[in-house]
Amino acid sequence: MTPALRDTLMEKVRTLPEEPGVYRYFSDKGKIIYIGKAKNLRKRVSSYFLAGRGHSYRIHKMVDQIADIAYTVTHSEVEALLLENNLIKQNQPKYNILLKDGKTYPYICIKNERFPRIFATRQKEGDGSLYFGPYPSGGAMKSILELIRGFLKLRTCTYQLSEENIAKKKFKLCLEYQIGNCGGPCDGLVSEQDYMDGIEQAKHVLRGHLGPVIQSIEKKMLDAAANLEFEKAEYFKRRLESVRDYKRRATVVSEKIHNLEVITLESEMDLAIVNHFKVQEGSIVQTHTWEFRIKNQEEPHEIMAAAFTQMQAEEIDLYPEVVSNIEVPADDLPENVSITVPQRGEKKQLVDLSLKNCRTLLEEKLYSQNFKKRKSFEETMMEELQAALHLSVLPDHIECFDNSNFQGSSPVASMVVFKNGKMSKADYRHFNIKTVEGPNDFASMEEIVGRRYRRVIEEGIDPPKLIVVDGGKGQLSSAVEALRRLGLLDKIPIIGIAKRLEEIYRPGDPYPLYLDKRSPALTLIQQLRNEAHRFAITFHRTKRSNDPSQKSKLTQIKGIGPQAEKEIIALFKSVKKLKAASAEELEAKLGQNRAKLILEAVEKGVI
Repeated sequence: MTPALRDTLMEKVRTLPEEPGVYRYFSDKGKIIYIGKAKNLRKRVSSYFLAGRGHSYRIHKMVDQIADIAYTVTHSEVEALLLENNLIKQNQPKYNILLKDGKTYPYICIKNERFPRIFATRQKEGDGSLYFGPYPSGGAMKSILELIRGFLKLRTCTYQLSEENIAKKKFKLCLEYQIGNCGGPCDGLVSEQDYMDGIEQAKHVLRGHLGPVIQSIEKKMLDAAANLEFEKAEYFKRRLESVRDYKRRATVVSEKIHNLEVITLESEMDLAIVNHFKVQEGSIVQTHTWEFRIKNQEEPHEIMAAAFTQMQAEEIDLYPEVVSNIEVPADDLPENVSITVPQRGEKKQLVDLSLKNCRTLLEEKLYSQNFKKRKSFEETMMEELQAALHLSVLPDHIECFDNSNFQGSSPVASMVVFKNGKMSKADYRHFNIKTVEGPNDFASMEEIVGRRYRRVIEEGIDPPKLIVVDGGKGQLSSAVEALRRLGLLDKIPIIGIAKRLEEIYRPGDPYPLYLDKRSPALTLIQQLRNEAHRFAITFHRTKRSNDPSQKSKLTQIKGIGPQAEKEIIALFKSVKKLKAASAEELEAKLGQNRAKLILEAVEKGVI
């Protein structure tokens, strides 16, 4: 941007109104490159041109390309939000964080018509109807629809139920009425007021607010019973049971956690997934998932801000408390909403559960959409890894090593193998450490690498194209020494990966290599490292469980088997507390027979 153009733009900014509205930035070719909303147009737009505001790389690059500014004043910030959302969808500006077309996800629609229908759809129409979602799975959507149809007798027909048509008896009662699924509004058997009361209850359910629905149905049931209308009371009782059953089937989080939102973000390459849980009265009652395309190296907090904007556009009510894995500046949050990043406890477990959903969907999308057109995800990962490490051949055969021990006991190691970018579990190997005493990861790594590749040489096994060691400089140096003694150091490339900052170490290079966090090459190395760690831990636990010195002495008591041992330890937490318990406490918790066996074992010194 030239100084003259900057002066011209600043002069234009100074004339902007201090009112809510939508602003648009244009390039020198007259194309819209960014659309934004503002509570105060002059303050918001001027902030882009002020030095020292700490703008991201994306914003700096965008500002350099602004050639003109246009704006539209609105009555309110909400109106600006809706206008911004519509303009972004129409123009797809280069520097806006774009919500990916969500028509593959289902919505629940409340049709804008007299005696509204409620049904699932994948197409949103601009006819004034209400849409709830998108739902990440058809199963989640169907369970909510089943609940609504279970306590509301709603129509499914497409008849035009005008007052005139109903008065003229133009329609006949259909099978849905005969089997009790519809109340018969087409024949005037349900008043419009009663039908719309049911629709309001359905809206509460779709927004995750089950409390008002339960209170309303319970009141109607009690009123009917007080008026001796027992059939009507029974009908409301069945409706109440269906709502309470749905609430019980909702994912239980904790009785201690009441009303909050869980919103998490996970990204890979150019795709970001935002997952949302609404938690009410200890249960997850509502979920949403959005996809965003990363076009200009947007930071995670910027994508989260775009997600909050999308939620406002979809009229999703948010509780004031939000927990997440991403910190978001207060200026980018909706009014009266605060966000925290929990580090432990039940809220952290909720965040982890939401992240698991993000990762699952992210993996599914990357595999099924992004890489089918030209090459597989595995091919992309291997090619990028080859380029990043300057390998002479494609690493289509990789072996990764990891150690595991517990305070020096039962030391073991694992080797996992990836061929063509995928796990080759038939080639996995376990190692018992034979020559190392105590917790010495470096010596253990040197032993297992030496044993593995000595066998490769002796048996004529095809060597890998790359070796990966789980660890930093120390583990890598030990593995390198083993390869040097076997004469393989110059024949097989080897690297180490340190967990703290995901540094990649190479032999003879004092400086670590840092790969982009979204890089498929780093993804492949992380998959290898994580799988090797899992495989080593699994073997280590199995070995410890089979070690007599690690086993509980309870199973040595005649009549106490492995299952009984688990139940007893679950009740008393430890053998020490079990031995300290009184005869009365033992009998109360274990029963007379087991209590007697335990007491006798304590007296004889068996435990």
